[in-house]
Amino acid sequence: MSKMTTGTYDLVVVGAGIIGLATAWTARQRGMRVAVVERNARAIGASVRNFGFITVTGQRSGAHWQRARDTAAIWRQVAPLAGIEIVHEGLHVLAQRPEAVAVLEAFMKTEMGEGCTWVRSDNARPHWPWLQPGLALLHSPHECRVESRDAIGRLSQWLEQSQGVDFYWNTPVHGIALPEIATSRGSLRAAHCVVCPGNDLNTLFPEVLAQAGIRQCTLQMMRVSPGQAVKLPSAFMSDLSLIRYEGYANLPEAQALKTRLQSEQSAALAQGIHLIVVQSADGSLVVGDSHVYGDAEDPFASADTEALIMREFHQILCLPRAEVVARWNGSYASAEDVAFKARPTVGVALGVVTGGTGASTSFAFARELLDLALAP
Repeated sequence: MSKMTTGTYDLVVVGAGIIGLATAWTARQRGMRVAVVERNARAIGASVRNFGFITVTGQRSGAHWQRARDTAAIWRQVAPLAGIEIVHEGLHVLAQRPEAVAVLEAFMKTEMGEGCTWVRSDNARPHWPWLQPGLALLHSPHECRVESRDAIGRLSQWLEQSQGVDFYWNTPVHGIALPEIATSRGSLRAAHCVVCPGNDLNTLFPEVLAQAGIRQCTLQMMRVSPGQAVKLPSAFMSDLSLIRYEGYANLPEAQALKTRLQSEQSAALAQGIHLIVVQSADGSLVVGDSHVYGDAEDPFASADTEALIMREFHQILCLPRAEVVARWNGSYASAEDVAFKARPTVGVALGVVTGGTGASTSFAFARELLDLALAP
């Protein structure tokens, strides 16, 4: 832990989640002297509880999709420098209903379908005997996956040891009046500040954050032993994902799929369930997730929700001996828009990714926050 210093930074970043770390990296790329202040001993929030899946395909069209494209490119640049393994790349979406095929066909005609291809099932199944039958299989090369529970710590360590960023852990910030940033351990001085509060909506600038209409989203995730030797070529999604991710769900063709799924899987939709399956270096699978909204994170997991997620898992992957070996809840700030940024005072920027896509859009969003803080 760095000691408090009377020196002045060009930028202090509040929050050591992925948005804060991306902002610190961006500022160092511009030659700024940077400190990161984090209230906990390490990052423990959404940034370490997710899939580590840098998702491009399916993001909301327009600016957010471009954020994801830019962020994936930066992850591929930064990860090897920070000693972070890219565990696998790409995405396959298995369509098992005609309505899902129609959504993917419409998606392929948009600019977001660039680089995506159809995979013939008769070519795929001999190599992937664990893949359930489907009507169509879409492949995207744009995604990459890191092990988030390790990657965030390694990124912090690399920024401190190799990039010259000072870190102040176990140090809540309780006031910002530039050039002073008041903390539980004294004050720092900085010309600019970027606040990345994650789902802490009540400590800094709560009146500004209230403008975003944020709710807390709780989600359930699992680590699954596949029960047999299996090597996924990429991440996998199912039909449910096509009405969850807005790049698909906002297409007119998605309405028919929504109607059918509401009839067939209403319990899953009531829990906001869609399927993502990714693989870790040890062969285990990370599987999820659900989305339940309220005014606070729900600390209690539901066995019924887990069963619904695993039911969808078995719909696309034939792994009858698969077993859940670990469980956890995630939580993130959610709002109608996918990202919220504001300038509470001159020199201070405040930003939250409110669509559950922080890892996927972090580095591009960090540029926006830094530009906002530096604006005259």
